[in-house]
Amino acid sequence: MSSIYDFSVKAPSGEDVSLKEFEGKVMVIVNTATGCGFTPQYKDLEEMYEKYHEKGLEIIDIPCNQFAGQTPGTDEEIHEFCTLKYNTQFPQMKKSDVNGENQLPLYTYLKSQKGFEGFGKGVKAIAMGAMLKKIDKNYKNNPDIKWNFTKFVVDRAGNVVARFEPTADMAALSNCVEALL
Repeated sequence: MSSIYDFSVKAPSGEDVSLKEFEGKVMVIVNTATGCGFTPQYKDLEEMYEKYHEKGLEIIDIPCNQFAGQTPGTDEEIHEFCTLKYNTQFPQMKKSDVNGENQLPLYTYLKSQKGFEGFGKGVKAIAMGAMLKKIDKNYKNNPDIKWNFTKFVVDRAGNVVARFEPTADMAALSNCVEALL
């Protein structure tokens, strides 16, 4: 597979959703969780979606329970939580793995295009680094997804142009998306 458009993800119904459906759009692909310290980023993502959707933004929400079991619910419970608490309108996919032997092939591709470049600066970045060192001493040297709310940005031509760790400023993500629209 050589293009983002060669991949598909599963809708909660189990149907395949081809990323080819989003060809020509700017995509933010994000692994999410309902019980994480970063869960309030749903609010920022929804605001960005409302602001830029008409201009060609799509947000692909892929719930994941691989990080401290912070997404324990069913697909239906996750969707209900997100729509009631954050009024999300962007498409939410089936809960899936983003690392390991059962990871979505899409994530193998995304990580091959944009590896881990660090958590940046600040208290949250320092805390994430300290926590991950306990889990994986080599975390800085592999492209794995480190935590919930890692965001990949794909331009209108299908190129993976940026990776934002959960500690990244949401305004920086918004600026990146706006520049691509």
